[in-house]
This record gives sequence, C-alpha cells and structure tokens, in this order.
Amino acid sequence: MKIEDFKLERYFAKHEFTAKYLLSSSDCDGYELQYLLDIASKEELKLWNELKLGYTESEGNPTLRNAILQYYKNKTIDNVVVATPGELNFISMNVLLNKHDHVITVSPCYQSLSEVVTSIGCELSFWKPDPTTWEFNVDDLAQLITKKTKLIILNFPHNPTGSYITQQQLLDIVTLARKNDLYLFSDEMYHKLVLQDYEELPPVTDIYEKGISLWGTSKTFGLAGLRTGWLVSQDTSFLKKVVSFKDYLSICNSAPSEILSIIALNHIDQFVIPNLTKIKNNITLFNDFIATQSVISSFIPPKSGSTSFVKLNIDCSALEFSNTLVESTGIMTVPSEMFEYEGKYIRIGFGRRNFAEILPKLGEYLINQYNQ
Repeated sequence: MKIEDFKLERYFAKHEFTAKYLLSSSDCDGYELQYLLDIASKEELKLWNELKLGYTESEGNPTLRNAILQYYKNKTIDNVVVATPGELNFISMNVLLNKHDHVITVSPCYQSLSEVVTSIGCELSFWKPDPTTWEFNVDDLAQLITKKTKLIILNFPHNPTGSYITQQQLLDIVTLARKNDLYLFSDEMYHKLVLQDYEELPPVTDIYEKGISLWGTSKTFGLAGLRTGWLVSQDTSFLKKVVSFKDYLSICNSAPSEILSIIALNHIDQFVIPNLTKIKNNITLFNDFIATQSVISSFIPPKSGSTSFVKLNIDCSALEFSNTLVESTGIMTVPSEMFEYEGKYIRIGFGRRNFAEILPKLGEYLINQYNQ
C-alpha cells in the first residue's frame, strides 16, 4: 500500500530531540523506571525479576490482559489484544475496511486516524467542531452518514483541542451507529484525564457491541516509552483478525514493557493524579499568561486530555510562526498544518514540569517579535 508521510511525526523528528523546550507535547513527563519498581507489589516485582527475554504471546501476556480488564465491563481476556497503539490503529483500519467504503472521523485529528483510511482507498468525511467552542454536534455527525458508511472514528478526550462530549452525546452516537450497522472505533488514549469535573465517558466497547476501544500507557500514564496499547471489543472475531494481521508486523510485544504495564495498570492513581494536577496547574499559568499578550487571540481551556488548540493573531502562517519560534528560542510548537486543519493555530501541551519555565521565554519573544 502507498501511504503519505506522517506530517506530525516528521515534524517532531526534526525538532523534538534538538529543541530546548517542548510546548506542544501531547504526553506528560515520562516516569522513571525506578518509580514503577518502587510502587510495585511483591508479586509484581517477582514478575519483573524473573522475566525472561523470549517471545511473548501474540495477543499479549494473559496477566496484562487481565489487568486491563479491570477497567472494562468485558471480563474475558479474549476481548483484549495488546500491541503498540499506532500498530493497533493501522491493523484495525485494514481489517475493517475495503476500498470505496465510507468512513467518518473527527477533525482536526492525529493523522493516523485519517491517513490509513485514505491509503486503503476509502471515502472520508470529517466531523468538525464549532471552532469558537470546540464543541462537537451529533446532528452534524448524523448528516455525514451515507449508505456506504461503514465506520465512525471517535477521539475523546480529543487531541488537539481538549474537547469532550457528554455521556448522552456518546449514547446518541451509539444509537446512530446501531441504526446504521456501523463500527465505532474509539481512540481513548487520554482516557481518565478528565478536567473541570466533567463526567467520565465509558469506553465505547462497554456500551456497543460493534464498539472498539483503543487505550494505552502513553498519555494517561506518562509511559510513552513502553509502547503498550490495547484494543478491547465485544467482537472477538474482529480481534482474531487483528492478531493474524499482527503476525506481519511486530508479531509479539516487548516482554519488559508488558510487565511494567501490569504494574502501571494496577497502580493507576500513582500516575493519573500527579498528571492531572500538573495539567490543571499549567492551564492556570497559561490563562494568566495570555492576559499579558495579544498574539494568542483565542484560548479555549481543555475539558479533557493534556492539550489545547489555540488561535494566533499573526500575519504569517502557523507553520512559519512555529518554525521561526523554534529557531529563535528553542521552543517547539506544533502548527495546525500538521493536523491538516485550516487556520492559524498551534497545539499547546500542559503535561510537562517545565511549562512555567517556558512561558516567560515565550513572552519575551512575543514582545520582541510583535512589539507588544
């Protein structure tokens, strides 16, 4: 298959490990290995200390799959497949879709949620939010459904806007999907990072027989380096096809990552609570910061996740702004072009400890560059 370059990942590859400051990271600070081992139980440490670096089960370590199930209504490991998150997205689209199928996905979106679909040869429609609020309207989604529609791709908490929907909206989406016999693929990578006292959404797999939930350790847990993700679905025939496809890719998972993921899942509060505290504090800092300058013309605080999509009051493109900023200050931001979204926006990430250190440097640059 032919597939376009992943713009966002290529942009990160260019700047992520050379820029001094990352202001657009979608994840939180990574936890140290010792942090996990210090909170592990005796049984979990035994798994770690007795680990053998051989091949692992294609579906995932049974102990890991059982640890995953504590967060879902499904109660058999046959409902769980473990792989890297991007791999699971790629496989799912190839298993579910055929050329000329119609698919609907949220927009703006992480490119893999649209590009894999396009590379298969499917027709693609975008469900877009109101840019003045970043709120999604289910009636708009309903109008996009056609007789050829096979799949709706969701992403809540939403990257990059930080948007969230209500439980009733999610139930309305399930009703639409069931009425039209559609699959729902739900990217839930920021699951449980819910801000402003909003009601947490249930995993799609818990409420819909053709729902597929994707989650992992990268965002919620601050453990992106583990590369652990999982699909949970009531549709076990679909999951068997995922495992068969995986034989041509990673085949199996990293044995150390599986054990460390078990520890994280069994001690989730040790990761989620510090991450939420950090995100909320940084949002407050950013609110205070934008009151002192005019280049950021619109900031809608995220309802969930660790990112927001802020509008810029600039004469150049967002890409030009980001390129000049990183070259001049070492501050990396991600422009809206990386999400193929029209308008002058940059993504802001609130999950890093040095956020407070970056803002004064950004403010100084904006004063000098834009004569504020």
